[in-house]
Amino acid sequence: MRQNPARRAALLDAAIEVLAREGSRGLTQRAVDKEAGVPVGTASNYFRNRDELLVQTGTRVYERLDPGEDALAEQLAPVRDTASYAALMRRTVARITAFRSGYLALLELRLEATRRPGLRTLLTQRVRADVDANVARHEDAGLPGDATGVLLLYLAMNWLVVEELTLPDVLPEAVRDELITSAVQRALLSPGPGAA
Repeated sequence: MRQNPARRAALLDAAIEVLAREGSRGLTQRAVDKEAGVPVGTASNYFRNRDELLVQTGTRVYERLDPGEDALAEQLAPVRDTASYAALMRRTVARITAFRSGYLALLELRLEATRRPGLRTLLTQRVRADVDANVARHEDAGLPGDATGVLLLYLAMNWLVVEELTLPDVLPEAVRDELITSAVQRALLSPGPGAA
């Protein structure tokens, strides 16, 4: 197999676009070749089969969604209260929705993972690592709330992104902003079950 990293990345970026536009059924090596503007058969030189293409595409989506540890630390540094935490959540949602094709491709990959154990393993490991890292960053920064609050925000923000990308007219922007503020306040400041 060829190992040109730039070509591999271009093919995977093309696969992301195909997944976002055509869904998982439309993701073929030929479709990737066409999207990437390379000769027919190029993708098959890099990916043995469709399963490998799907797994590598999942890896690439996460590479492109990850702002990096330095950027995350910089974004988290000014967060000290619910207002600044809500602002961070708004920026995070905006960053993720700006990579529309990537997130839509990720949704397709999640659905495909219900039928493909290798892809399910990759996505499970990656999402678990992201969740654990988010909780650890939150705790290390001494922010209000606990691990459960962070998990609730993770779930709420993910569905807000899905809503924004798939049915953007359901919630006006002002309502989304209010919901983010409310979610942060409730998830991080509300006492948990059994609290006095």
